[in-house]
Amino acid sequence: MPPEKFQWEHLYREVVTSGLCTGCAGCVIACPHDVLGYRDDAGIYKPFQTEEGFGPNDCSHGQKGCTSCTRACPRFRAWEPEIDEFLFGRPRAPEEVAGISADICLARATDPVLAEVGQDGGLVSAILLYALEHDLIDAALVSFLEGDGSTWKAVPGVARTKEQILASAGSRYTYSANTLAYHDAVESGAERIALVGMSCQSSVPPVMKQRRAGKVARRLTLNIGLLCSKTFDDAIFDELLDAKYGLKRAEIKKMNIKGRLQVWMRDGAYHEVPLKECQAWTREGCKACPDFAAEHADISTGGIGAFNDWTLTIVRTEVGRELLDGMIAENWIETRPGDDDPGAIELLHKLARKQRSRWPDAVSVDAPRLVQA
Repeated sequence: MPPEKFQWEHLYREVVTSGLCTGCAGCVIACPHDVLGYRDDAGIYKPFQTEEGFGPNDCSHGQKGCTSCTRACPRFRAWEPEIDEFLFGRPRAPEEVAGISADICLARATDPVLAEVGQDGGLVSAILLYALEHDLIDAALVSFLEGDGSTWKAVPGVARTKEQILASAGSRYTYSANTLAYHDAVESGAERIALVGMSCQSSVPPVMKQRRAGKVARRLTLNIGLLCSKTFDDAIFDELLDAKYGLKRAEIKKMNIKGRLQVWMRDGAYHEVPLKECQAWTREGCKACPDFAAEHADISTGGIGAFNDWTLTIVRTEVGRELLDGMIAENWIETRPGDDDPGAIELLHKLARKQRSRWPDAVSVDAPRLVQA
């Protein structure tokens, strides 16, 4: 970050109201004065300023020199090269469209319960359980379904037990800012916290650490990223799935995306919805996001390719490498080369290249363009 005192006023103008804000809530959990709130209703997934007597673009603490919110934002100014240098010692090259990586493989849990309950072989659930049982983390920031799950509203939460990890398993295609569960995790005594989040969220821990955004960064010790091309506003359930297809929220059992939106119902029925029909419900925060492959996670994971019960797994950091090696050695997971599914690798690069084109050519006179393929 340059030496200028960038504060909420700059973040509000350059990110929150410019179309670049993904709704990751990094700024909210980093705010030491607790004057940033978060909206996730009515199609709004953004932070807002709550300080009495100040407008939406102003903050008394910012005026006094507080820069925590801009330091925590993974879309403010030169975020990508800064994080690349911090994590990998260099910026990504143009041909590295899916980010810098050490290895790409296919992986799945060996525990049949984790494999069955989890998405695409249960890898993420296995990682969290392994990390908890081996005293690598105290808790994980994840998403749950609200209440009994019948509303299919995704909400952030904390997983500290196997039962909670299993309850959080599976994919939601509406947005949950899992970072917002951070303070609940700390209040429960967690000091070493894993974050499971979509691409935009997985850039939060390293940007906080690179820009020295405080204690929050130090506690985020494991970063699991989810490949993500977009998420949908919650209104898609009523306005498309129910209105056109008669698929009611309370009757949906599971969802996935494999070139189309796949929906399994509690009565055993299966339905497919063309993704083109879902486009109108794409969140605003996804429309300019350039990161499909969770390029700044320790391990990036996604269910793309030919095998529905294997997760495409991108190992990026030493933390990720050591964790996966330990799981393989103790037979927590089984792996196979990524080249076993060349179509998945090709699709990874295709989707990553396409998504990078979303980033505006120039978002600020001070912000360099992303490295384009």
